[in-house]
Amino acid sequence: MPVGHIELGGVTYRLPDGRELLRDVGFRVGDGAKVALVGTNGSGKTTLLRIIAGDIPPHSGSVVRSGGLGVMRQFVGTGRGVSTVRDLLASVAAPALVAAYGELRAASQGMHAGEAAQLRYASALVHWGEVGGYDAEVFWDECCTRTLGLPYEAAADRDVMTLSGGEQKKLVLEALLRGPDEVLLLDEPDNYLDVPGKRWLESRLADSAKTILYVSHDRELLARTAEQIITIEASTAWVYGGGFASYHDARSDRHARFEELHRRWDDERRKLADLVKRLQLAKSPKTQAAVTRLQRHEQREPELPPRSQNIRMRLSGGRTGVRVLTCSRLALTGLTAPFDLEVFYGDRVAVLGANGTGKSHFLRLLAGWPETDSVKHSGDWKLGARVVPGHFSQTHEHPELTDRTLLQILWDDCALRMEQAAPALHRYDLTGAREQTFGTLSGGQQARFQILLLELSGATLLILDEPTDNLDVASAEALEAALEEFDGTVIAVTHDRWFTRSFERFVLFGADETVREAAEPVWHQ
Repeated sequence: MPVGHIELGGVTYRLPDGRELLRDVGFRVGDGAKVALVGTNGSGKTTLLRIIAGDIPPHSGSVVRSGGLGVMRQFVGTGRGVSTVRDLLASVAAPALVAAYGELRAASQGMHAGEAAQLRYASALVHWGEVGGYDAEVFWDECCTRTLGLPYEAAADRDVMTLSGGEQKKLVLEALLRGPDEVLLLDEPDNYLDVPGKRWLESRLADSAKTILYVSHDRELLARTAEQIITIEASTAWVYGGGFASYHDARSDRHARFEELHRRWDDERRKLADLVKRLQLAKSPKTQAAVTRLQRHEQREPELPPRSQNIRMRLSGGRTGVRVLTCSRLALTGLTAPFDLEVFYGDRVAVLGANGTGKSHFLRLLAGWPETDSVKHSGDWKLGARVVPGHFSQTHEHPELTDRTLLQILWDDCALRMEQAAPALHRYDLTGAREQTFGTLSGGQQARFQILLLELSGATLLILDEPTDNLDVASAEALEAALEEFDGTVIAVTHDRWFTRSFERFVLFGADETVREAAEPVWHQ
């Protein structure tokens, strides 16, 4: 198949407050390469993908593409902006199909309003066929059959939120990887996928002839798939031509070179400054020439190595009753058979299993306490004495936070004044985002802020749904360290193979609807 490419030159982008997020970014990705885009949360990875996709323009610089472009945006899997499976598949179709689908959907909603409305609907149907809509539905049928085990006709009008995040993600990946576009942009494609799903993705990326630029924080996926690595740090980008196995050494060497160059420059600057002082004291006629040399030298200051993250999470918790959670013949309607489970103070419980087995439903049920019916179920369950649940949402879906700045949220919800909020935000590396609304943060920044809210909530039971999915490596390690010090109980759904190693108990939600405890992590059923 033809191979497309992406080429950026001098791309610069500034945030609404004028801060420079990206500066003079340039690189080329082509020839069927599988290239990872990495960087800390909030460094601009998603913004850069949006610039390449044409969603937003850069303030300067150029973006050149060849071949069709398919895009998976970061929050695919959360249900944002789509209602049905049909909507989800249409959202990643070619632009002409997206536009025609929008017209058809709008016309269908008003088709009973009279003859004119019916004519508009008929015209929209004709246009849908002209742009290849019916051919797309045949293709979507194949994707649905492969990923959901259902024909498109049966799945099309299904509420997308009845699919797990992983099922949504895998359906979109199937459509993009099997589709006609030569170039793919994938923003955290492994999020919400279970471990078999991640291995499926690793295999599909390796086998694909497409040019693929993708964002991921999953170290194993990066090690298995990345042929080159583009790093966003200090507002610009640099390219490493090797794989992930040697990436950290290469990055450390690069930073060491920057430090050495800056040290030499600083030594020379001090020598020149001392020379200027001596000549000035001596009232030498050579003073002006020395001042000019010093000024020219200062204008050539080399780049400093990027600032290291220093995230410090303080999840304190508190003593509760011995029995934190008791489930007796609990069954999640349509998802699990009845099961019994007891969780005790101080336990670290990892909830494992394939996508769609009911893990997130179980956590949402627990998070609803003291309301015990927030998720359909039978049987009994209760939390123990002095247990205060704090819930980390897998999808970051918080409409009550979306349009408020971080400072506003901390004042309105936590009664923190600026002088109290500032050091808390600093510990989570969110100082620069304090005037941004929650909805404009990157996925990783949203995740860190959710953890800060848990810290401030006084929760004694942490209910975490895929907490490391959007976190960069440094943030994930900071969370692991904070949980180790947490004086309380942790129940977490995760598909992160590194994160799981820090847990002591493993509850497996099986594809056969059973829920059982395992002695060690189980990834295949």
